[in-house]
Amino acid sequence: MLGKQRGVPVAHVFVDRTVPFDIHVGSRGASTVVHLKGRVDIDSSPDLRDRLLVLLQATSPTAITLELEEVPYMDTSGIATLIEALKVARHREVALCLQGLVGSVRRLFEVTGVLALFETKNCQAGPQVH
Repeated sequence: MLGKQRGVPVAHVFVDRTVPFDIHVGSRGASTVVHLKGRVDIDSSPDLRDRLLVLLQATSPTAITLELEEVPYMDTSGIATLIEALKVARHREVALCLQGLVGSVRRLFEVTGVLALFETKNCQAGPQVH
């Protein structure tokens, strides 16, 4: 829905905050797959951070793939969480790959230049340190 505020078109976006945030962890060969569902924002980012750090420190995957196709929204706290996980992954020589980036979440990664930091293809290939 578009409205006008002081002569400037304003988009009003309905945000459904009732959708729970869910993290499901599985495996694909020697890789760990983390399937995210829901909004990654200031409220859910600490849970995601804790889970990713446990995976990176307690297990020894060759790669972690974050499946994001069911993430309709991510704010800067989500991006900061993923960048922190990327730093730890690189230190531990684990590839951190993003898959399923769509819509406004993909656009956020592109506009901020953060997408170039992450692997988005060939996630099973093992660590690639940049």
